[in-house]
This record gives sequence, structure tokens and C-alpha cells, in this order.
Amino acid sequence: MFLILLALLLTIIFFFSKNAKHGNSGQLPPGPKGLPIIGNLHQFDPARPHLCLLDLAKKYGPLMSMKFGSRPAIVVSSARVAKLALKDNDKALSGRPQLASLSKITYNCSDITASSYNATWREMRKVALLHLFSPKQVVSFRPVRQDEVSCMIQDMINKARSNQLINLSRAAFLLTNGFICRAAFGKKYDDEGRRSFNELSKEIQASLAAFFVADYFPSFGWIDKFTGTNAKLDKIFSRLDTFCQQLIDDHLDPNRPQSMNDDILDLLIKLKQDEAATVHLEWDNIKGVLVDIFIAGTDTSAALIAWAMTALMKSPQAMKRAQDEVRNLVGNKGAVDEDDIPNLPYLKAIIKETLRLFPPAPLSVPRETVERCNIDGYEIPPKTAVYVNLHAIGLDPDYWENPTEFNPDRFLNTTIDYRGQDFGLLPFGSGRRGCPGITLGTAIVELALANLLYSFDWELPHGMEKQDIDMEAWPGLSPAKKIDLCLLGKCYVHNT
Repeated sequence: MFLILLALLLTIIFFFSKNAKHGNSGQLPPGPKGLPIIGNLHQFDPARPHLCLLDLAKKYGPLMSMKFGSRPAIVVSSARVAKLALKDNDKALSGRPQLASLSKITYNCSDITASSYNATWREMRKVALLHLFSPKQVVSFRPVRQDEVSCMIQDMINKARSNQLINLSRAAFLLTNGFICRAAFGKKYDDEGRRSFNELSKEIQASLAAFFVADYFPSFGWIDKFTGTNAKLDKIFSRLDTFCQQLIDDHLDPNRPQSMNDDILDLLIKLKQDEAATVHLEWDNIKGVLVDIFIAGTDTSAALIAWAMTALMKSPQAMKRAQDEVRNLVGNKGAVDEDDIPNLPYLKAIIKETLRLFPPAPLSVPRETVERCNIDGYEIPPKTAVYVNLHAIGLDPDYWENPTEFNPDRFLNTTIDYRGQDFGLLPFGSGRRGCPGITLGTAIVELALANLLYSFDWELPHGMEKQDIDMEAWPGLSPAKKIDLCLLGKCYVHNT
């Protein structure tokens, strides 16, 4: 049945493509020649898109023109072109293409990440920057961060004393999961609740990497009903909506626990109930923002911690230098607190270098041109999808010396940062579509990584060498390590 439908689809598309009247698209960037009907889909691996697009960019250049099905697209793969696109043409590239899975998961694009560029989106982003993720709000969650990190370290100490392997990938996920649940939802889940949260998170990530006909042939999205992809997505969304609705119901309960006061969901509900607020929030807007936090806040931070420790285990000199820095500063206090973080430049350099080599989203969520624009001398029509290959930019040889090497020193004595102004390092995007929750996400990573370096001397499992460490990643919006990082920890005792 599927093959018959596919053949019918291709025949119809071919007929319309042959008879359609195409407007003048001007001079497009160079790119690989596509096939009839499908364009460049055969050259696009949805599981690891950043890798296949990097290979193509080496041949066709840092600004490529492609066509995915019936959708025109450009791919940005260098720091220089990223600046031309995201700074000089930020407004023209401020739209979002409608993607089946992302649209569904975000309540028909009612969130901040997937929403179209419009007045409601501008007001919601302003709310995020001024209220949800403001410096004051991030500081208010300091006790939660310190408590969650302390619990993680104590659990690891217990395992280290009994010579048990410590699964750092899982520990990082439980840490960021615990923090986000308390900061955003005011809830602390038990082991069963965390397992359920973890399963739902993995299902969402898998759905975001899945192939939907509608994403490439919008007029023929009905095909997805017959392949089962829509049904699978509906099932995931149903679980997600039940989760979000329960959180809202708990917050509306007059007998709710005090831990829910002034968490992120509480702030959103107060804004909805405030008749004088500049933006009118619907419940779907609130649920959409919860999904943004749910995906970005947990998975990206956990992956960053795991990749940083992976890189350090493969670079023993960098590991020792980082441990010496933290231990010399902290002394016999027993733990790193947030007041110590500004005085740990090498730690911050490690995080930047990890973000360069292992960006949370190697291929950015695509933008879409809302008007015709010029990038590097090429005319880009409206309704063109814009993919920024952050993985390729992190390896740009014109911007970085020895780009494939893990070398935190490159960030010492420089002002290069990851907040969207340095176009060789854009792990969180830039401009209007940059991530508004950068500070909230990186704060837990800095504190966790500093305490991991302070509290333990780390070793690989017996018989394993550093070259044996697996570097494969799962497909998805925020690729985590495919094989968890499991290490032996020896408790550090400060010598007075």
C-alpha cells in the first residue's frame, strides 16, 4: 500500500512540477544538482544532517542552495557567511518553516521556538527575557541548583566508595531533569517519575528526527496518515499534553505546595491572569513554552556535561589542569559554589570548547526567509528554509586554528563567547531567534562540571583506553552520546 501511494505521489508531483510557472529566483548560491521531484532529499540524512551537509559544503562552498522535495533551502556552513545571514539579514531570516513534528509538539507553534515571526511572538520573547529567564530569576534558582548538584555528588561518592561504575550520562540527565522540574514546575519527582520523564523526552527527540512527507511536500502531508507516522506522533503528543495539563492543574490547586510559588509555570499563569499584561497568553502558549523548556532545558544541558567529561577523559592534560584550577581555588571547602565560578577561567574555556565541537543542536532549527534578501551577493527568495550548520561553523578552518582538536586554551585571553555575537561560536543561535534561556542552562552546567572536577579523580573502566571511548551520538534535535559515559571515580581529599 505504501509503495502504491508513494508512486502516486511522485507522479502527481512530477506533473505539477512540469506544468508550474516558476518566478525568477535571481542568482541562487551554488549547490549539488538535485533529482526530479525529490530534489536533494537523497543527499540528506535526517539522522545526522550536519555531517552530510558538511561534506557537501566542502565541495559547494559555505553558502549552498538545495531543494528538499518541493521546498527550497540554503545551508550556511561558515562563520563569515553566518554573520552575513544572521546579523545583516536577521529580520529577513526571522521566520520558521512549518515542520510536522515540531508544530505538533509545540501546540501548533504556540511556543517561542517554533512560532512564526509576529507580534505575539515578539511579546512572548520579551516575556521570556524580562521575566522567565532574567538574571534575577536565574539567581533565584541558585539554591535549587546547589541542592541538585549536591545530591548528584553525594550519590557518586557512595558509588565511588564501593568501587561501582558511575554512569555520568545518566547522572547528568537526572541532574538537569531534577533542576528543570523544580525551577520550571516546582516539582521533585521520584525515580519512577524521572524514568517516565526520560522516556517521554526520548520519544520527543525521536519524533523530531523522524521523516514526514509533509515537511518536504506540504501538499501531500496526507500520506503521513497512511505510513503511521502521524499516529505515532499523536500518541506522543497525547502523553505530552497529559503531562503539561497535570502541571497546570497542580498549579491552579489552591492547596498546592509552596515549592510552586514563583517557579516558571507560576509566572506564566500570573501573566495570563494579568489583564494589564501586554500579551494575552492562551493555555496552548503556556504549554508550548513548557515544551521549549522541557526539551531545551533538560537534554541540551545534560548532553553538554556528558560531552565535556568525554572530551576531558580523552585529554588527560586538560583534565588535570581543570582539576588543579578548581581545587586550588576551592581548597578545603568541600564543594564548589556559584561564587567560585567567575574565578575559573579554564573551566569556562572547557565549556566553550565543548560547545564548539559538540553544539547542543548541530544543525539549527531552520529559519525561513520572510522577504527577499541578499546574502554574499546571492538573491534568496521568500519562503526559503535556512539551515545553519553549527557543527560546520565550529570546524571552520578560516576561523579556528586546528579546528578538530580539543583545545580549551584557544578561549583563554579572548573575549569570544557563545551568546550570539561571535559568529564562529553559535551553539545557541543569534539575533531574534537566539535562545533566550542561555544563562539558565549554562549555570547548572558550570556548577555541575566544577564539582565533578573537584570531587573526584576519574578513571576509565579496567581494560579500557581513551581511544576506546565511543563518540557516536543519537539522532535528534539535541544529540546525546549513543553509548553512556561510565567511569570509575576516586573521592578527592584535600591536603591541608
